[in-house]
Amino acid sequence: MNSYKKLMTTGEFADLCDVKKQTLFHYDEIGLLEPEYKNENGYRYYTIQQAEVYSIIDMLKEIGMSLAEIKDFLQSKNTKKITDLLTEKEKLVDIKIRKMQRIQHLIKNQKKQIEEAAQLDLDRFTIEDMEAEQIVLSENILNYSHKEITRMIISFMNYVKQGEINVDNWGSLIRLEQIETGDYLNYSHFYLRENQLHLTETFEKKAGKYVIGYHKGSYMHTYQTYEEIKNYLNETGFRICGDSFEEYLYLMDGSSLNVGANYVTKIMIEVKEK
Repeated sequence: MNSYKKLMTTGEFADLCDVKKQTLFHYDEIGLLEPEYKNENGYRYYTIQQAEVYSIIDMLKEIGMSLAEIKDFLQSKNTKKITDLLTEKEKLVDIKIRKMQRIQHLIKNQKKQIEEAAQLDLDRFTIEDMEAEQIVLSENILNYSHKEITRMIISFMNYVKQGEINVDNWGSLIRLEQIETGDYLNYSHFYLRENQLHLTETFEKKAGKYVIGYHKGSYMHTYQTYEEIKNYLNETGFRICGDSFEEYLYLMDGSSLNVGANYVTKIMIEVKEK
C-alpha cells in the first residue's frame, strides 16, 4: 500500500492531464498508454512521469497523427524514422500555421471594413488627396464576356490562395475611356491591395485628387452612382482625368435580409479642376 503513495488513480491522472477517464481506458486497451500498476481488483494507477508520455500523445494527435501512428512512433527504436516523421509533421504544422494566419488576417480585415462601412455617409461625395499606392493587377479583361470574367475571378482567387497572400482588399479597375462613354461595367482588370508587394509585380495607382463616392447594392446599378458623381463634379468645378478604382465593402445592415443590398462599392476616380 505504501507504494500507492507514489501513484495516482485513474481519476487523479485524468484530472492532471485534463482528459476523460474513458480515454485513458481506451489507451490502455490498445496498448498506447498502459498504467504503471493494476491491482487484483483491476484498478489502474499511474505515475507522474507518465503525464509526460500523455502530453506527447496529445501533441501528436493535435498535429494529425492517428493513434496507430502514435503507438508505432512511441515504440520505434529507429531514430531516423522518428526524426523523418517529425520533420514531415513539422512541415504540415507550418502549412497550418500560415493558413490560420491568413484566416486571422482576413477576420481582422473584414471586421475593420464592417466597422468603417457602418460609419460611412453613403449619400455624400468628397474630393480628397490620395497618395500613390502599389497594387497587383489581374490579366487584362477588357471586353471579356461574363463567362470569361467568371473564369478570371476564379483564377485570380486561386493565385491568391496558392501564393498565400494576405489581401487587405480587392476591387476592379475601370479605364478613363470606359467612364467617359458610360461603359461602367467593362472592367479592364481586377486588383488586390495586399501587404506582400515584394512578392508580386505591381501597378501604381497615381497620387492626386480623387472623387470618392459609395454605391450600395448590386454592381449592375453602379451607373446611377457614376452619373451622380459626374453631376457632382460639374457643380464643384472638377472633371474626371483618370481611371476609376472600385473596392468592395460589406455593410452589416440588420434591417435588410437581402445579402446583395449589404454590399457597398467604394468608387475612387482621379479628377482635376477644370
